[in-house]
Amino acid sequence: MFSCRMKEWWIQVGLLSVPLLAVYLHIPPPKLSPALHSWRSSGGYFTYKAQNIFYRDSTGAVGSSDIVILLHGFPTSSYDWYKIWEGLTQRFHRVIALDFVGFGFSDKPRPHRYSIFEQASIVERLVGHLGLRNHRINLLSHDYGDTVAQELLHRYEHNKTGSILINSLCLSNGGIFPETHYPRFIQKLLKDGGFLSPILTRLMNFFLFSRGILQYINQRKKHRDRWVGALASTTVPLHLIYGPLDPVNPYPEFLQLYKKVLPMSTVSVLDDHISHYPQLEDPTGFLNAYLNFINSF
Repeated sequence: MFSCRMKEWWIQVGLLSVPLLAVYLHIPPPKLSPALHSWRSSGGYFTYKAQNIFYRDSTGAVGSSDIVILLHGFPTSSYDWYKIWEGLTQRFHRVIALDFVGFGFSDKPRPHRYSIFEQASIVERLVGHLGLRNHRINLLSHDYGDTVAQELLHRYEHNKTGSILINSLCLSNGGIFPETHYPRFIQKLLKDGGFLSPILTRLMNFFLFSRGILQYINQRKKHRDRWVGALASTTVPLHLIYGPLDPVNPYPEFLQLYKKVLPMSTVSVLDDHISHYPQLEDPTGFLNAYLNFINSF
């Protein structure tokens, strides 16, 4: 175990040296790939408190009125869902995803107090922007997006003004329980500070590593009762899709706690080699697991 952690530490130190070297050599960030250009051109923007928020909204299956909103993880973007996008459009009438503020093609204000509460409000604003306030919404989330979904669920269960009408919630590989969540080395470094933190925060904007954004880890601890409580008390159909090789939410510790705390939830465990990004590592297995859940109620 110790040797594995040392190996991971040295690998991540090596990865950190790349952007540092790039800055010293004045190497510009890489250009967007054609796929990312296409992703951006097929989307649009709406405004939340003067911030431009990117989203995609695809009309899909004829004869279906079902809507799904996809909530991405850290430190990525809505593009995380590209491998299952077409498959979702064959089942849902509307497939919608956004880049949270600070991520992807959305604005990245600095300085800014990023919070899960703000991201949840941004999702609510998007639903209003699209004229879907009175429609029931299926939420599919991953990682950071799991926590945003938990806050949305809390608001729905407590009938908060402007809350989304949630039809179902499917989580995947997120830090739902702070006690079984193990941030990677770079996340700890940026979250907790230290002599390298200001340097890394400035140098790694392109990769969306921001100490402000990473405060969600502390927010999960502070608001555990609120967010885990929302899952434990809900009557909304709940499902988990889980890649068991996940080093952030390790097997079997995470799964055992999940089943203990949320026995009413159904669970899909993917193949043993699937890790933290199951929708990218096993899009077919992930999509099948999700559609089986959606078609079960």
